[in-house]
Amino acid sequence: MDWWVILLLLLSGMLFLLAKGMPVAFAFLMVNFIAAIILMGPVSGPRIMILSIYDSLTIFTLVPIPLFVIMGELLFHSGLVVRTLDVISKWLGSLPSRLSLLAIAWGAIFAALSGSTMANTAMLGSLLVPEMEKRGYHKTLIYGPILASGGLAMIIPPSALTVLLGSLAHISIGRLLIAGIIPGFLLAMLYILNIVIRTLLRPELAPRYVVEPAPLKERIILLVRGVIPLLLIIFMVTGLIFLGVATPTEAAALGALSAFLLTLCYGKFNFQLLRKSMEGTLTVTVMTFLIIAGSAGFSQILAYSGASRGLVNFVLSFPLAPILILIVMQIVILMLGMFLDQVSIMMITLPMYMPIVHALGFDPIWFGVIVVLALGMGVLTPPVGANVYVVAGVDRETPVMTIFKGIWPYLLMIFVCIAILMIFPQIATFLPDLFFGPRR
Repeated sequence: MDWWVILLLLLSGMLFLLAKGMPVAFAFLMVNFIAAIILMGPVSGPRIMILSIYDSLTIFTLVPIPLFVIMGELLFHSGLVVRTLDVISKWLGSLPSRLSLLAIAWGAIFAALSGSTMANTAMLGSLLVPEMEKRGYHKTLIYGPILASGGLAMIIPPSALTVLLGSLAHISIGRLLIAGIIPGFLLAMLYILNIVIRTLLRPELAPRYVVEPAPLKERIILLVRGVIPLLLIIFMVTGLIFLGVATPTEAAALGALSAFLLTLCYGKFNFQLLRKSMEGTLTVTVMTFLIIAGSAGFSQILAYSGASRGLVNFVLSFPLAPILILIVMQIVILMLGMFLDQVSIMMITLPMYMPIVHALGFDPIWFGVIVVLALGMGVLTPPVGANVYVVAGVDRETPVMTIFKGIWPYLLMIFVCIAILMIFPQIATFLPDLFFGPRR
């Protein structure tokens, strides 16, 4: 069979199983084994697949995934991250649209502690939506910032999705994590700029109200007690990687240990917290490893059948500038994001995209950051925007379409951030090159 026929059959088979409701990891594994039996034989095919899966899972670079997850689970279930919300609120005082700005600021901090997009969105929604509605905020300034800030967890380290992307794309996880710092905070600044400009042009969107200012001494005490310890955990994770003192795996272990010790110091640690954290970590880790196994088998099938080589030659045959090919690749991700979750998109696209990236001479770290940003739009876009339904579950009285309407300005900010990165790749590559040295 021609390479394009094999590729079409693989993709259509996967999409069919996903449409039937089969979990993404099992859908990919089933299609992989069927294709291996047909293309490689009933004996050698499954054997090669099993060896490929074994090789993809028994690597040291995957260890940070469960460690990052348990760190976020401990901080989330202990309620320690909620303390930062009150601290930031007191420091913002009576600023216009302060609650919308609070959602962005707190979302960025929680993103650096959790890496869980849905947990970020759910917590912000449950804490801020009732207060913002009571204060008379416009719907677009209620749901937009909460949804947008939830997506920051995908790009700001430690991000489990970034670790997974690095594993699937076979690029340095440490570099990829560090590369997300500046783009992540650039995106947060774009969100804040959007809120400030809109409220200046239309003050009625966020009615002003007087908040009794807290004394400076009280604010400093709250900052020291509620925020500084969490900032130390952020330093344990990203700062040590920055300084070259620890690998991503070692930094993740120190972060998990720091989160455990912090729950002990604040008297939050108990058996129920441990059980919930371990259950959440086990669930996420097992599904993540199954996904990696499925992606490894998919890459093996593409390489064996010649589909990867055929696709690369087909793409390079077009008389298009490399940057236009990159834009088309991101458009495909955005279109898939309307119907599939981020993990499914990565499993489908990365095995096909990475050979093209290397053939075109793109920096894979820069490309990975752009892909993460494009995937971040998928949790916001209809009809399958997962974070939208998380907020809808928190606020059942507001129609889903009303929530969707509030996200369009923030989707535009993600577009702007991606465009800036395409024009200035150094924004993503500067920190990795500074601390790890230039790629060869």
